[in-house]
Amino acid sequence: MTKQLLLIDGDKNQAGALKTYIERLQYEVVIAATFEEVKHQLGFLSWDIILADPFLSDDVAACLDLAKKKNTIVQIIILAQKDKLDIAMDIFESRVLHYLEIPVSSKTLDLALISAGKNISRNKKLERYSERLAELNGTKDLFNQLFEEVPCYISVQDKNLRITASNKKFKSHFGNQIGEPCFETYKHRTSQCNDCPVAATFQDGQSHSTEEIVTSKFGKQYNVLTQTAPIRNKKGEITQVMEMSTNITQIRQLQDHLVSLGLMLGSMSHGVKGMLTALDGGIYQLETGLAKKDDERVFKASGQIKTMADKIKKMVLEILYYAKSRELQYQEVEVATLAENIISIVKPKAENNAVRLDILIDKNLGKIDVDLKWMEASLVNLLENAVDACTSDSDKKDHFITFRAFKNTNNQICFTIIDNGMGMDTETKNKMFTLFFTSKGSQGTGLGLFIAHRVIKYHGGTIEVESEKGKGSQFYIYLPLNKPDNGKVVEFPTINH
Repeated sequence: MTKQLLLIDGDKNQAGALKTYIERLQYEVVIAATFEEVKHQLGFLSWDIILADPFLSDDVAACLDLAKKKNTIVQIIILAQKDKLDIAMDIFESRVLHYLEIPVSSKTLDLALISAGKNISRNKKLERYSERLAELNGTKDLFNQLFEEVPCYISVQDKNLRITASNKKFKSHFGNQIGEPCFETYKHRTSQCNDCPVAATFQDGQSHSTEEIVTSKFGKQYNVLTQTAPIRNKKGEITQVMEMSTNITQIRQLQDHLVSLGLMLGSMSHGVKGMLTALDGGIYQLETGLAKKDDERVFKASGQIKTMADKIKKMVLEILYYAKSRELQYQEVEVATLAENIISIVKPKAENNAVRLDILIDKNLGKIDVDLKWMEASLVNLLENAVDACTSDSDKKDHFITFRAFKNTNNQICFTIIDNGMGMDTETKNKMFTLFFTSKGSQGTGLGLFIAHRVIKYHGGTIEVESEKGKGSQFYIYLPLNKPDNGKVVEFPTINH
């Protein structure tokens, strides 16, 4: 049977293209381009999938929630521009199936529709099973076969969240402890989980779904997509709840792999960015040397330009090959040398943008164990963001950045980056280290600060931020002198400067 899909999108050209593409996949597609059309179309409960831009109007989000409550089978997929994805996730959280970035990747859309189809099929089965459970009391053999052979983890729980029955697959992974609380079996907890879907079903009689990480009796962890269904007696009272959990660990591993690939590409792009900054500095030195007829300056600038050109060539060639992950490569380096390398990369950009760079490096800082390339990339990124914050601020006449390196009383190396740029509001400050979050619109990738934060964290360090809108920002980076001695293996994609 052809699935019914409602496409909510105010961009008629984009909606038309999506409609054509989706119809080729054997869906019947109806477009709602205005809020009035949305209200009209959501009056019908026959939709299998809703593909929606929630920012078409202020009331679309509420309409989608209402549609989901009326029809628990419908699968909602959110469309949003990149800069609005986080806002959409804050609004809907896990109440929708997928979040897709506009423009939409065909592969991502295909996977979302396949997942929606599987959910619809599974949900319809669950509804049918719930409706027939009372009738199946006289046909225990059929019930036991269905219950035991479903290739998911199934448990039945009472109002105290204690397991009263479980299927074969559940027993093989989590044991056969009848009467044990589900939170002990699944998560080895001593108290009920937050937002428990089983408790929610007992409360409102509706099917609920969550994504969880559970631990087997062998200590192995799985990502599972959990769905609940009420079991009622002849009076219609809910006496038990069936919980079905589908193992989606491989899907999540694939997503992690894709994130790592994105980090690798993002790291390379930031490496090229640093080289181009240094190249700009060399060109500036060459131009001034020619103007002043300073042969020594011209010769030095030519060498810098050649070096940067060679590095950029090497980086571009490496992008053509598959970059393998590697562990952090620690080496002992002079803190002063690390600081000077960072300054040499950022200083030309600051000068070209008329931003004063004040440098305060204490003497006798000694040596530190770091992955030199990653740490340089991270601190350069933080400094370049400070330059960008200054150049984007038109309210002040003069801008400055203070970069300081010193050793604190805890025997840590501290780097501080203080600017008088545009500053950040609380929301931006809270999200700044989140993957793919950027306040620069199309000018940013949303990877730089995430990578910087992660590198500092895996070096055993911490980073603190203070900022106020319009008054600049202060970054405080604290690093131990020696590499962490915790035996933890951390892999990062290869980068170069």
